[in-house]
Parts: sequence; structure tokens; C-alpha cells
Amino acid sequence: MSIAYLLPEIIVERILSYLSLSPYFLAEAAAADQQSRGLTLCIDRIEYPYYIEGLLAVFQVKEKKLQQTQMSLALLSDEVIHALLENLTREEAESFQDVLKNALHEYSTGTQAADTNQPARTSTYSEGTGTTTMFMPSCSPAGNGVKVVTVSSPYADPSLPAIRPTGSLTLYSPEGNPVGFLHAQTLTAFRTALASSCLLTKRATVRTLTVFGSGLQAYWHIRLALLLRGNTIRAVNIINRQFSDNARNILKKFYAVPFEVKEREGWNQAQFSVLTPGYGEYDRLQKEHIREADVIYCCTPSTTELFNAEILTSREGRRKGRLVVAIGSYSKDMRELPRDLLAQATRTHQNGHLHYHKHATEGGVIVVDSLDGALKEAGELIDAGLGPKQLVELGELIMIKRLAIEDEDTSSQQSAETDSVSESFDKLDIDSATTNSSSKRSSSRSPSRASSGTGESSSGGFHLPAILHPHQHHKRSKSHAEEKRNDHLARWLTSGNVIYKSVGLGLMDLVIGFKIIELANEKGVGGHLQDFSPTSG
Repeated sequence: MSIAYLLPEIIVERILSYLSLSPYFLAEAAAADQQSRGLTLCIDRIEYPYYIEGLLAVFQVKEKKLQQTQMSLALLSDEVIHALLENLTREEAESFQDVLKNALHEYSTGTQAADTNQPARTSTYSEGTGTTTMFMPSCSPAGNGVKVVTVSSPYADPSLPAIRPTGSLTLYSPEGNPVGFLHAQTLTAFRTALASSCLLTKRATVRTLTVFGSGLQAYWHIRLALLLRGNTIRAVNIINRQFSDNARNILKKFYAVPFEVKEREGWNQAQFSVLTPGYGEYDRLQKEHIREADVIYCCTPSTTELFNAEILTSREGRRKGRLVVAIGSYSKDMRELPRDLLAQATRTHQNGHLHYHKHATEGGVIVVDSLDGALKEAGELIDAGLGPKQLVELGELIMIKRLAIEDEDTSSQQSAETDSVSESFDKLDIDSATTNSSSKRSSSRSPSRASSGTGESSSGGFHLPAILHPHQHHKRSKSHAEEKRNDHLARWLTSGNVIYKSVGLGLMDLVIGFKIIELANEKGVGGHLQDFSPTSG
């Protein structure tokens, strides 16, 4: 690119900047102030007439628009948010994933202030409407936010109308200026499923999904799984308490996805089914669906266990590794997962204890989104009597940047605890940021979170700090025992039995809300309330 006339450098920089910002810049500049003295810019060997005063006028208009955008309040309806997220490409979904991973990593490891400044959520109950309203504040270096969501309580009078989770998220700049007002229904379901997908994408085999529930949470867990791993998914089995409108609608949604989208994402051959207790062979089919699953999603506000633990704790049930995600229950009186399943997942064995039958690798811990939230609100974990040493935050595992993903046969996933160490240590790519992460854990963190992952475990589990902070031993070479622990972590996350329990975290809403506003601005959708915040000075 060359310029025929010598212009002040700052003017040239501004010209080139605006040329890259707007495809209409040339027309706007040429049309502005036709009476002014003209200059010619030679751009890619094509000459365009420009006018100095016209250029400056365009610059002023552009700068004013940018200032107005900065002072405006983004208004995004649920319809707009749903359309944006429904049409995400895989690359866009992965960019959302990256933003969430970074935030959760900072929250769990203390690399920024996010870990110490997340206020606890509160809730109120209305007997008149039978609803629970939750208030979830959050903060980050990018800004602050608060989400208010109302949902029907499972303890409400059945005669009262059911209310799906609904509410709004308000976002603020670091200086306190309101920058966004977003409907929270689709956003909440999406951000929860996105967090679960951080573990899904590490799995070696994802062929069969079994899903409890048929609401928005269930839909988005399935939808993101199809988007991110659709090329291997062949069956989606939905289990619901009745063949409700939700159950019918969730099938219609997936059937309505255009064939070219299914083909592009790789799940055009996937089979969908809905199973309810009204079916005569429900018990047998439920057991089959659970046993066959590579991933189990529990997405119901249940107050009782969704299935018999023996299905997965028996010798036959343990032969296959699964990712089990429970996100539907959010209070200490709710539970989706059976106690015996949690006991098996967190059980440790004495050194030298041998198993003479093959079974999937156990991690010795339950993965949670927030240690504080899980210990206060996860009914299953409270009922099972689990403590902080038996839990690990998702953000502590996200620092493992890459695990080799290969579609393995079931037989290759099954391994005895007495098997020799495989060559999977090279699957681990530990983020260099973890070098000092342990030292950055602030003493102001709550005792429960500060003790996350410090539990000792024998060969049946792992000692988290030794695995996730491999440089803390004065940079000496890894011992054989440490390599075995790292290898165990790789096998557990990719092919073992991993249980993830989420009760929700306001930080997720905050970072995903800002990302949605960014995407809406890129796509040119949504509304803006101009001059909502006062100008400085």
C-alpha cells in the first residue's frame, strides 16, 4: 500500500485504521465535503479521490460512534442470545471455552484476584408462587455482574404453574458503568453446559450419551456435545420421568437442525430416543442406557437419586470408564447421584491392594465447579459426607492444556490398577503458569478452598499438587512415582470414571455474558440504549 501525497503520519495511521474497520469508509470519505481540496491515495494500484476535510469529518463521526458504543447499554433478549449460540461454529464454541477455562483457572489457582472476590450467592423462597429466586454476584478484572434467576421449587404445590429458570444478567465495567442487560434463561443453560464440555473434550471415547432430563440444561449439554464431538457420537438416549412437552420438544429441536449442519458437525447418523417409566421394560432399558453410555448427563432438580448405584458400581459396571455430569440439583436437599457411586469414586486403597478383575481408572476425587459452593449446596456430596480433600475444582484441572484425544475401543480403556504404566505421560502439556500457582494461593481464601486437592491417595487415586505443580520440587527430574501419578491423571481424565458436580458459579455468567456481548457486536445484532452512562468529566 502506497500513498501518493505525503500526509502527517498520524493521519495516515487513522486512515488505514478506519479502512480496516469499515467496508463503507471509501464511499463515506469520497462523499464528504465535495468542495474541499482533493488528494489521491494509491491503494493497491487503484486511485480514489479523497478530501482532507471529508476525511476529518468521517474520523469525527467514527470516533463519536465508538464513544457512543462505549457509553451505551447492550440489550440482548433471550431470542437474540439463543440465535447467536445456536449458530456457533466449532471454532467460536472453542473460543467461548477458552474464555471460561481461563476464568476458572484463575479462580481456582489464585493467579488473579478472581479467587478471593467472588461473593456467595443468596436465595429467597416465595410460598405464594412456589418459586426460588437466586441472586448471584460476581467480579473479574474485566468487570462485575449480578444475575437474578427465578425457578419453580421442587417442594412447591404441584397445582401451581411451573416456572422455567428465568431472569437477567446485568454487567458492569470495572469503573461501575452498566454495559449490558441480558436475558438469563438460555445464557445460564449454555454456560453450565460449556463448563461441562471442558471435561467432555478431554475424553477418549464419546459415542453414546445418556441424558436425564429434557429441559434447557439437557438440550445445551447435548447440543454442545454434538458440536464439539459430533463426529463420534452415534446415540443420544434421553431418560425423562414422563413423555412431557419438554421431552417431545427436545426431540423436535434436534430433528429440525438442517441436514447440512448435522453433516458438517458429523452427527447426521446419530440416533435419538426418549425413555420414560411408563414403558413396560423401563428398568431393563434404563440399565442398558446407563451401562452403554460414555457420558451421562444428569440435568434434573431431583430430590431423589436418579438411578441405582449398582448399575455402575458392580463388577460389570466398572469395566467401562464414563464421564458423569450432575448439574440439575442446586441445594443441600436435592440429589441426582447415588451415595454409593460417590463413595466408590472417592475410595482409596491401601498400598499393595490388588484387583484381579479389570475396571476403569478411578481418580479418588469428585470434580466440582466451586469448592465452597459444592460443600454448601451439593446435596449428594453433603449426604455422602464428602469433605474438601475428596473434591477438586474444575479450574485446577483446566491447566492441563492438551490430552491426546483418540477414539479407542472399549477394551483399550479398561485397565487394572496392577497394570504397568502406559506411555501416556507425554499426553500431558502442563501450562507453564502452574509453576508458581501454588504460591499464589492467597491466605485470604476460605479454609475449604485452600485445602482443595491436598488429600493423599494411594495408587488408586492421585495427590493433586504433585501432579498439577510438577516444578515445585526445585526443578529436579520427575521420579518414577511422580510419572506414575501424572500417567494416572491422564488415563483418568481421558478414559476413567470422572464425576463432575456443578451447582453454578456467578463468574461463569460474568465471563460468558461479556463474550456474548462481544459476539453480538461482531454480528451486528441486539439492541443498544445510547448514552446510558454519563460521559467522563
